[in-house]
Order: sequence, then C-alpha cells, then structure tokens
Amino acid sequence: MNITGTETTTPTGTTTPATDFSYSVEQSKFDPYEQLHIQLNSDGESVTRLLNLPPANDNPDPDSGQAVLSKDIILNPQKKTTLRIFVSSKLTLKNTDGSRLPIIFYFHDAAWVQSGAKHFQVHMRNSYLSCSVPAIMLLVDYRLAPENRLPAQYEDAIDAFLWLKKQALDPKGEPWVKEYGDFSRCFLFGNGCGGNVVFNAALRAMDLDLTPIKIEGLVLNQPIFGGQTRMESELNYATDNILPLPALDLMWELALPKGMDRDHRFCNPLTLDAPHNATKLKALQRCLVIAFGMNPMFDRQQEFVKMLVKHGVEVQAQFDEIGFHRIELVDPRRAVAIDNLVKEFMNKTS
Repeated sequence: MNITGTETTTPTGTTTPATDFSYSVEQSKFDPYEQLHIQLNSDGESVTRLLNLPPANDNPDPDSGQAVLSKDIILNPQKKTTLRIFVSSKLTLKNTDGSRLPIIFYFHDAAWVQSGAKHFQVHMRNSYLSCSVPAIMLLVDYRLAPENRLPAQYEDAIDAFLWLKKQALDPKGEPWVKEYGDFSRCFLFGNGCGGNVVFNAALRAMDLDLTPIKIEGLVLNQPIFGGQTRMESELNYATDNILPLPALDLMWELALPKGMDRDHRFCNPLTLDAPHNATKLKALQRCLVIAFGMNPMFDRQQEFVKMLVKHGVEVQAQFDEIGFHRIELVDPRRAVAIDNLVKEFMNKTS
C-alpha cells in the first residue's frame, strides 16, 4: 500500500486553529497516567513505568549465526546514556569490495516516558532496518522524562553525533563504523517524539563542527508537536484511543521544562517561524515527513511542513488521510510502505 503525498510542496488539509473549548466531558473517560502506563511517585519528580516491555540483549558475536549483530556503547557515563550499534553480520564476516553503508541515528517513540534501546520491539526495528535499507544503525538510548526533562533528549542526541565524529577521527575508533560506515552519509530517523528529537537536534547540530560527519537528511515519522491553541484535528480526535488530548497534555507537562507551556519551542516548532530563525531553518537538511490523517497532531504536522517549505527547506511530505498514530505497528503493509519511503529518500541525491 503506497502512502500518498506531495514532494517539496505544501500539503493540503484543514489547519485553521480551532477554539480551545473544554473537553472535560470526554476527558472524564481517561486517566492520562493510565493511558501512558505510568504512575506518579510521591516525590512528584519521577514515575513508575508500568508497561511491561520485553527486553533484548545485544549480540556482538559474529559466530552466533545471527543475521544482525549489535553492541552497546557508553555515550556518557555521568548521564548513564548509551547507544546500540546494529550491523549486518555479512559485513563483519566478509567485506571484500570495501563498500560502505549510510549511518542512521535512530530515535524511538513512546511519549518521552517509555521504552529504550534494550526493549525488544525497538531492538528488532533497528535490526530489520540495518538489513532492509541497508545501513549502520545507531540507536540512541536517550534519557526519559520526567526525571530528565527537555532538552536532555536533544543533548543526548548531540552526544551521539560527537561520539561518531570522535570515531571517525580516531585511528582506533569503533571498528563497526570505521570499517563499514560512510561518515559523509548520515541520516536522523525518529518516530513520534523521536521525530521531535530529530528536528530539534538537527537545529542544535548546526552550531557544531561535526566534520567529517555530514548529516544528509532527516526522517520524521509522525512527529509529536503541540501548542496551546487547539487545532481542528486535535478536537476531532480528542478521544483518540492511542493519544487522547488528556494524555498528550500530560506528556508535555512531564517532558517540558518546569513552568513552560505548550507554546515552548520544544513543543511548538511554529514559534520558530520568525525572522531571526530564518537563516538556521533555511540551512536545515532535506526532510521526509510522514503523517496520517486520523492522528490528533495531523494539522500540526501539516503546518510544520508549510513552515519548512516557506523557508526553502527541501521537503518530501507523505500524508495519508486514512490511518492513525503509529498505524504501522499493527498494519504490516503500512510498515513496508514507510520503509520503502525511507529507502527511496536516502538513495535520492540532493
């Protein structure tokens, strides 16, 4: 099943901000903490995560018979952050032609408060991408909210970029990326809140000298954004089974810096649409933005693309009116379609 959309154009759709009327009648049906599978602890600063996610260990042994090998690398011991590298075992066993693969930094979803590199679903997703794209996958195990509020997650992304730069410059750097990775073809790929990380980390990376690392493109799959004024899609899907408005509001309350509302730039990228940000936005790498019409954030995702196009960013917007947030997790056809879009986007020369 193909995902329809437009390329380097402004997507169509209704995006007029709607009146922020109360949704208290519907809100009463939801316990947002239960929806996010968390329980607020007595300190008010941390949560207990109730979602039982099966774990997955890394496997760096080339003799294990696994199609994909993986290993955990410490990013920052003080922050207790890591990344997990994925590479096809075919490369480590035989790489006679000297070919190199693109490198993808991957940022997972789960509403800022759940999941990580050691969870089975995220691990398998990266294992699959490493073979299907193919690519060297760097799964960034960023810190979670509310114990670590934004911009901690963006800082962890920057740590990952700087780690890769160090490996590229070090003659004794990590062999999996040194021997098989193409440092001039790096991509950032994020789902949900991971898409938010991709955008904000890419902007921050512009202030750094990452040479010889080159970020060639950004993939934002159903990125999570917000704002104080409700948009029509948020009101239309206020009682969404996956991300109802009360859960979205709680998510931002736990993730944003204390005292900040949903118009903070970490949440609402449209606040960056100002003259003093024009130069940085214009310099943004080419973007693939994927969205589905039954997602409460659909209108925001459309407005986000419009802002990028306005500033001259090369955008491939793939919008499907039918489909809900992270539909690919339950519909294999959509998962294949998204993977094909990513491969085509990465193989396209700028």
